[in-house]
Amino acid sequence: MKQKLAFALIMVLITTGLVSFTLIAFNVGFGNRFVEVWLRSWLLAYVPALFSILFISPIVARFVNTLYQKKSIVKNEGLVE
Repeated sequence: MKQKLAFALIMVLITTGLVSFTLIAFNVGFGNRFVEVWLRSWLLAYVPALFSILFISPIVARFVNTLYQKKSIVKNEGLVE
C-alpha cells in the first residue's frame, strides 16, 4: 500500500507539472507572471489528479480487465477470429 501511494504521489506530481507547464506556456506564454501562474495551476491540478489516480483508476482498471476478459472468452469460443 505504501508503494502504491508513493507511486501515485510521484506520478501525479510529474504529470500535473508537465501538463500545467505546457498549457500555461501555450495559453499565457512566458511572461513576468509565468512561474506564479504555473505553480498555482499546478497546485490546483494536483488535488483532483491525485484523487483520480487513487480512487478512479482502480475502477477503470477493473472495467478494462472485464472488457478484455469478455473479449478473450468470446475469442476462445470461436465467435471472433
